[in-house]
Amino acid sequence: MLGKAILPEIKELIEARDFATLRNVFEDWHPSDLAEAVSELDELDRAIVFRLLAKEKAAETFEYLDHDIQKSLLKTLGQETVASILDEMSPDDRTAFLEELPSTVVKQLIELLSPEERAVARTLLGYPPDSLCRLMTPEYIAVQKEWTVDDVMGYIRNRARDIEDLEYIYVIDHKGKLLDDIRLKEILIAEPSIRVEELMDGNFLVLKATDTKESAVQMFKQYDRSSLPVVSSEGILLGIVTVDDVLDIVEEIDTQDIQRFGGLESLEYPYARTPVLELVRKRAGWLVVLFLSEMLTATAMGYFEEEIARAVVLALFVPLIISSGGNSGSQAATLIIRAMALQEITLRDWWFVMRREILSGLLLGATLGTIGFLRIALWTLFTNIYGPHWILIALTVGFSLIGVVMWGTLAGSMLPFILRRLGFDPASSSAPFVATLVDVTGLVIYFTVASIILQGTLL
Repeated sequence: MLGKAILPEIKELIEARDFATLRNVFEDWHPSDLAEAVSELDELDRAIVFRLLAKEKAAETFEYLDHDIQKSLLKTLGQETVASILDEMSPDDRTAFLEELPSTVVKQLIELLSPEERAVARTLLGYPPDSLCRLMTPEYIAVQKEWTVDDVMGYIRNRARDIEDLEYIYVIDHKGKLLDDIRLKEILIAEPSIRVEELMDGNFLVLKATDTKESAVQMFKQYDRSSLPVVSSEGILLGIVTVDDVLDIVEEIDTQDIQRFGGLESLEYPYARTPVLELVRKRAGWLVVLFLSEMLTATAMGYFEEEIARAVVLALFVPLIISSGGNSGSQAATLIIRAMALQEITLRDWWFVMRREILSGLLLGATLGTIGFLRIALWTLFTNIYGPHWILIALTVGFSLIGVVMWGTLAGSMLPFILRRLGFDPASSSAPFVATLVDVTGLVIYFTVASIILQGTLL
């Protein structure tokens, strides 16, 4: 919030062309605060600010900007400034930015890079769009096992300025095959004359180039690492993935799951950048499916038309019954899908989950059923709306709620297992889908219970 707080002062300095003061103001700012301030400026003022920044800070600040702002900013900067920013950006962030641009523009920008960075950019852009390798950076410390600690420290001093993560030092052979990783702390406390191979234990973690982004997230969470190496099928060290990139993956995955759980296809771009027609297309499919499914509710109502005609009072509780079932189903689906995402449960745990949810559904249904019964009994003290058979109606509502909530809980908890078993994303068993399913079956349960309890009286 620092950037926005003194934004008026920044604009005043720009208008006064007091660039020396501006340069001093920005010198101690964190790049994220600076990016926040730059985002609030117009295009011309943004360009002025970036021309005042040191090239390293300009590149770091550029990485924090939204892609749309990045694109517009490059249009207003000179070729030399653009080349400097792209050269100084971390390879993974630069790859993410270049992916957003048309291929002709990407080609032009790559040509502005230094030969070394141009080779890195072309390598990373050569991997498939969803590949884990698109996230890796080739900036790391790799040493030979024959080196001494003193050799390693000298190498680190020469390379450290360009390295994104220094927690681990990677040991490779002459062919580039990863042999081990060693914490920098172990290097720092070791005797200068000790050889690297004496510090190796052969116990190290790797990500394979073919691994999915989701598996990378799980590995970072399980082992609490700030970075992990990526190797080819032959064990050749290709680069490292850092935790900041993993956090971006987590945000992307969670966003997709939330969108799917809400009953729509996941968006490729942020909401504000997605065209209206694309939003409609992403939402229309599920809405049509849910609408057609809800038609079954009308069909079910028509099937029990005679019962409703004889006891109109039953229709008063239809919204109460079906919403209770849908709510309980949505709760269960949410709990199970999240537990699956966190790998707290697997497909093999379906029977364990079913037993728990049947018991939970019974207790929840009994709670709501008791409240429903008491509500009807209480209203009878002040009105005769339920007639002389109010206690039978109260029992009907109470037992129906037990059945519907139990069924909703069971359906909501089992649908993710079924979808996972069929190879689909469990998040597709969204709250709207569960609610629609339980709406139809809830009506059947309600009127079946009513026909049993009210037989010979209202029916």
